[in-house]
Amino acid sequence: MQARMNNPALLNPDAMKALGALNEAAKKGNIPVTFHELLCLRASQINGCSVCIDGHWRIAKKAGETDERLFAVAAWRDTPYFTAAERAALALTEAMTRLSDRADPVPDKIWDELIRHYNETDIASLLLTIASINVWNRLNIATKQQAGFWKP
Repeated sequence: MQARMNNPALLNPDAMKALGALNEAAKKGNIPVTFHELLCLRASQINGCSVCIDGHWRIAKKAGETDERLFAVAAWRDTPYFTAAERAALALTEAMTRLSDRADPVPDKIWDELIRHYNETDIASLLLTIASINVWNRLNIATKQQAGFWKP
């Protein structure tokens, strides 16, 4: 498979700057960088973005994430490696990534569990991380970007 074109964000410096700023802004707060990367990995798995799957496990690993959590994030509900707070954020990630799969994409049950564990600032960080990775996934998938070329 060959990419259809370069990633649009790479072709538009203003877009790259804006997306980079969004990524950095999303990491402000109390959520560990390793967990931001796990959220990015999970959304990318759902979307089938090979570039981001390939890149975000590397970033998470460099930041100190464990192999167990990296390997188990796709099955987070059935493993002992995630806290209740992390499970709430992973549920939000899946809901926000699969917006068209249900009439109420982010139901109160998911939101209520989220607010049990996080304050508004941290929820903002989670929401921005999930929104940001979904933008990157969509750009990469639409243009058929190839895994292996971007190695953070």
